[in-house]
Amino acid sequence: MTIDPRTPVLVGAGQFVQRAEGINDALDPVAMMVEAVRRAATDAGLASVPQPDAIRVVSLLSWRYGNPARFIAEDLGLAPRQLGLSAMGGNTPQTLVNTASREILAGQADLVILTGGETTRTRARMTKAGVTPEWRTTDEAPDVVSEDLLMNLPEERERQIMMPIQIYPLFETALRAQAGRSVEDHQRHISELWARFAAVAEGNPYAWDRTGHTAEEIRTVSPANRMVGFPYPKMMNSNNDVDMSAALILCSAAKAEALGVPRDRWVFPQSGSDAHEHAFISHRHHFWKTPAIELAGRRVLELAGLGIDDIGIIDLYSCFPSAVQLGAQSLGLSVDRQLTRTGGLPFGGGPWNNYVMHAIATVMNDLRANPGEKALVWANGGYTTKHAFGVYATEPPAGGFSYDYPQDQIDALPSRRLASPAEAAGRAVIEGYSVMHGRDGTPERIIASCLIEDGRRAWGDSTDAALGREMCGTEFVGTDVDLDAEGVLHPA
Repeated sequence: MTIDPRTPVLVGAGQFVQRAEGINDALDPVAMMVEAVRRAATDAGLASVPQPDAIRVVSLLSWRYGNPARFIAEDLGLAPRQLGLSAMGGNTPQTLVNTASREILAGQADLVILTGGETTRTRARMTKAGVTPEWRTTDEAPDVVSEDLLMNLPEERERQIMMPIQIYPLFETALRAQAGRSVEDHQRHISELWARFAAVAEGNPYAWDRTGHTAEEIRTVSPANRMVGFPYPKMMNSNNDVDMSAALILCSAAKAEALGVPRDRWVFPQSGSDAHEHAFISHRHHFWKTPAIELAGRRVLELAGLGIDDIGIIDLYSCFPSAVQLGAQSLGLSVDRQLTRTGGLPFGGGPWNNYVMHAIATVMNDLRANPGEKALVWANGGYTTKHAFGVYATEPPAGGFSYDYPQDQIDALPSRRLASPAEAAGRAVIEGYSVMHGRDGTPERIIASCLIEDGRRAWGDSTDAALGREMCGTEFVGTDVDLDAEGVLHPA
C-alpha cells in the first residue's frame, strides 16, 4: 500500500511513573519528561531520541520552569526550531496531536515531540517537610502552542463557584434527576461504573493505583474515602497526587521510514476535532447535556468515515463520573461498555493537564496489539468545557488526516443568561447542586444552580448543615426554594 509521505504517524510512546521513597531520590518534572521521551524513542525502535522540529510541553503545575522545553532539549542534546508550551486544560494533549498532525500534513514540520509531566506527590512531600525545590527556571518565553479560554465569570469567582470538585457534582445531580434514579440507586450506578475503571487500572502497568476497588468500597464513605463534594466521596474524584510523565513522537511517514521505525510501531491519527461548550457554566443551557461533545464527536467520526459502533478501543476523559456519563451520552455510547484504557484519573492517575497523553500512549499499544482496530480518544478541559477528539488506527486514513473545529455551530446553540442575586430574589427551582464537606465529614456549604421564572439561571448557596445532610439523602433537583437578595438559599 502506497502511503502519502506527508501522512502524520505516531511512532513512539513513553510513560513513566515515579514512586520515590522520599524527596531526595525524586526526579523533578523535566527529568521525568526526559525519561518519558527516551522511552518513546526506545518504543519506536530507535537507538537515540531523533532531532525534532519542535518540542511541545503540556502546561504543568508542579513547578514554574518558564520554558520547560528548553531544559528538556538541553538534557537530551537536541536543537529544535520551536520550544512550545500549551495553555492549561486536560484537552491539550489531544489538541497538540491535532495541531502537529495538521502541520506535518502541510509540510510545516517533519517530527514533533510532545511531552508532559507532574510531580504533585513529591511537591506535597516537600511542602510538608518545609523544603523548597532548587529546580531550574528561565526567563525565556516559550512559544504558546494552544489557545486559552476564559471559563469563569466575575460573578462566579465572587461567589467562589469555580472549583471542579464543586461543579462536576452539580452535573451529577442533574444527570441523576434526568435519569429518574433515587439518590441511593444513582450512587450504586456510578460506583459500578467507577469499579469497572478501577479494574482496568489494576491491569495497567503505568496506572498509579493498581489496587482494584469494588463498587461498594468506592461508594461507601469512610475515613479513607471521605465525602468531598456530594455525591462524590474521595475515590470518585480525580487523583492529582501523583508523579507521572508521558511523551509521544509524531512524524511524517517519510520521516518514519528514513529513521527506520518498524512498520508495526506505526499508529496513524485518522482525524481530529476541537470545540468547547458555552465557556461559562452560568450560560450552559442544561447541566445534563453537552452539545459540543455531541457535535465535535460526531464530526471526528464522520471525518474518519466511521460510526461509533466501528470503534473498538475507547478512552473517555474521566476526572469525575459525570464527565464520563456526559461524554458517553453525547457520543452514543452505553456506560456499560469499556470506556477507559488507563483506569481514568482517579485510578490510572490524574497528572493535571497531561492525563490524555497517557491515554494516547496506552491506546497506541492497544492498537498495535490489535491491528485493524479503530480507537477514539476524548480529552476534556475545564468543567466539561474544552474538548479535543482523535481517531486512531494502524492503517493510514483513506483520505488523509482530516480536522474540523465546528465552534460556530456550537456558539449558535441555546444558552441562558445569569441573574444577579437581587434580580433572582424569590422563588426558584433547583436544577443541580453539590454539598461540600469538611474533612471531618460535616456538610459545610450547599451550592445550587437554580432556574427562575423567566428562564435565567441563578446561584444559591447555604451553610445550613442540617439542610446539607438532607440534600445528601433526598432528591432536591426540581424542588422549589427561596433565594434572598444576597443569594442565600432557603427551603420554600
